[in-house]
Amino acid sequence: MRAWRRLAMMILSVALIGLGVSWPAPIAAQDAAVKAILFYSPACPHCHKVISEDLPPLAEQYGDRLQIVGIDVSQQIGQNWYQAAITYYNIPESRLGVPALIVGDVVLVGSEEIPQQFPGLVEQFMAQGGVGWPGIPGLAAELDVAHTQDPTESAGPPAATDDPEASAAPTSDPSITPDAAENADSLGARLARDPWGNTLAIIVLLGMVGVLIYLGAIFQRHTDAPLSNAQSRAIPLLALVGLGVALYLAYVETTQVTAVCGPVGDCNTVQQSEYAYLFGVIPVGWMGAFGYAAIIVAWAASRFAGGQLARLGTLALLAMTAIGVLFSIYLTFLEPFVIGATCAWCISSAVIMTALLWLSITPGKRALNGTARPA
Repeated sequence: MRAWRRLAMMILSVALIGLGVSWPAPIAAQDAAVKAILFYSPACPHCHKVISEDLPPLAEQYGDRLQIVGIDVSQQIGQNWYQAAITYYNIPESRLGVPALIVGDVVLVGSEEIPQQFPGLVEQFMAQGGVGWPGIPGLAAELDVAHTQDPTESAGPPAATDDPEASAAPTSDPSITPDAAENADSLGARLARDPWGNTLAIIVLLGMVGVLIYLGAIFQRHTDAPLSNAQSRAIPLLALVGLGVALYLAYVETTQVTAVCGPVGDCNTVQQSEYAYLFGVIPVGWMGAFGYAAIIVAWAASRFAGGQLARLGTLALLAMTAIGVLFSIYLTFLEPFVIGATCAWCISSAVIMTALLWLSITPGKRALNGTARPA
């Protein structure tokens, strides 16, 4: 992670606030200088794209006249600055998330909006004689201190308090070191980033594990009782809802738009994390969409086909829902304990997949026993 931060510093030609690293020599003052801040997370692939692909050409074009400071929101001190920016610019919930770049009074969010609009804004502000640091209370003074203080010290962001105005006030904390920055990303800090959402994720996680154990016990018992028609029809209906959720998540992941989140959780942080892609390539949302579509096909085969095809469809239904629940348990574990944020859409999908396994367990047992019509 530190290597990633060093790469970010080299690309942006600035130091990252509050990470305990030294600032470079002060940038020479220019009559037309554009100053901006970039909120990012090391675990965010969209942030990596902006930093490694979109900003370097601008840095090369404008040199010292373009000054960008990166603020790591995965650290508590960076999160405090981000909250101060949200309050100051009244950023709506639909536009929360990183990467978020602020220049002048303009807030750009996402790896599409930033490269599309930022170059034009830089040119515009250059023509107007430049623009100073964003107006977040205390930010400009804090950056000036960071550029002039002893390089062994690092500037600290606002402390988290119950007073929004106090949260926006900067403080200098020379005791912040790289080790302290690492401790800020401890398990407790991750859980505290999204307390309500992470609590919900842990409850759902425990529930899924409990259901899995219970269904395993049921599977060991012999049963000849088929599903009722209502229970059988619930399978494709639940799968259709799950398909809709997965397609929306796939849309967010591939188009890199800001997700619509509910009152609980932080969907955008989850969708912008490296865990939104399997092996760093395949969007998890598309995998879920394919899985739900396959479940519908398997159900149709078990319901309307005959003989061996119906049996195979029922077994496929059981296998896919079981794999889906295991994968959902893995993803749900990552949200509170690794990412530090929870996606309500993902939690919904996990609950739906668990319900599908519950409905599939008895037909699957009957199919294994050779019963003709499992549902």
